[in-house]
Amino acid sequence: MGCTPRTPCLPSCSLSAAGTLGSTQSIPIPLHALGCVCGGSALPHSPLPRETCSGVESWGDPTSSPHPQTGTFRIVSEEEQALRTKLERLTTKDHGPVFGRCEKIPPHTLQKAKDELNETEEQREVAVKALRELVQERAGGEEVCKAVAEKVQGKDDSFFLRFIRARKFDIHRAYDLLKGYVNFRQQYPELFDNLTPEAVRSTIEAGYPGILANRDKYGRVVMLFNIENWDYEEITFDEILRAYCVILEKLLENEETQINGFCIIENFKGFTMQQASGIKPSELKKMVDMLQDSFPARFKAVHFIHQPWYFTTTYNVVKPFLKSKLLERVFVHGEELESFYQEIDIDILPADFGGTLPKYDGKATAEKLFGPRIEAEDTAL
Repeated sequence: MGCTPRTPCLPSCSLSAAGTLGSTQSIPIPLHALGCVCGGSALPHSPLPRETCSGVESWGDPTSSPHPQTGTFRIVSEEEQALRTKLERLTTKDHGPVFGRCEKIPPHTLQKAKDELNETEEQREVAVKALRELVQERAGGEEVCKAVAEKVQGKDDSFFLRFIRARKFDIHRAYDLLKGYVNFRQQYPELFDNLTPEAVRSTIEAGYPGILANRDKYGRVVMLFNIENWDYEEITFDEILRAYCVILEKLLENEETQINGFCIIENFKGFTMQQASGIKPSELKKMVDMLQDSFPARFKAVHFIHQPWYFTTTYNVVKPFLKSKLLERVFVHGEELESFYQEIDIDILPADFGGTLPKYDGKATAEKLFGPRIEAEDTAL
């Protein structure tokens, strides 16, 4: 009985008293209680095995391994079922801190990585080794491949794992993302010239962009942009993108963030026609390029709120640059915010984004990212 990869194999099925699929004295087994596994099958162009459903041959106990040739079903353990149930009922308190490295990945997040990213403890080592080998194998090819090999010199396994997770353990796609990461830096060198935390600190202190101190209920890092007080002559579009680049590099050191990804909230209340006319299409494209295939980050949602009618003109400039996957994750709410607050809990939002917390404090965020500001010593006489 065949089916396509990563889709339910059976709408319903039963387990007979003898332990095989049968029609006599059968005990119904709910679909969510079954784990569909197989061995030996591999995605095209990928050296790592992926889950497929090639057939139904036998049933194993909850801890059994799949047959390496024929493929088997196994019954999911109670622990795994409990973790999947928890994933459906998460709150903002179920996740670790946003800032700093992740001391321990929560069990339900590890289950999410297994279900969504095809990650297991055994696969990590295999995948990193395979990606390292692919980088060296391609190093003699086109210029960007040589640049990739140079960029990753001296990088530890955790650096490679970010790209592997971002592409669901598909090694060739992870390598393409590495190329995109390097190519973005080559295409827009002005964003990376003298790019240090201190170079962007004042931009982050001004709130461009902002970062919530708490993850949302899905474990995502929530980034904010409040356009109302933005003076694009005082803080340029490029300066904001430079700040994004530093923030992404910093926050992606955290493994929970690698797995759960990011959510962006754009508050367009107070967006003026002068601001709309001041943003160049080339700058908007640069922003989209940053969000697509240039960082090992999972951008899971982009919410626009309080946008005026003429926002459509700006958005229509951006839309042709968006790939279908990201476009599907863009939500334009306007003043109808019921669905927005269903996704983002009001108790993690600052007052200027309609939440119950105090107004957003960019200086506090910069301190959490980089530590206290070191003031230059005044040596003037």
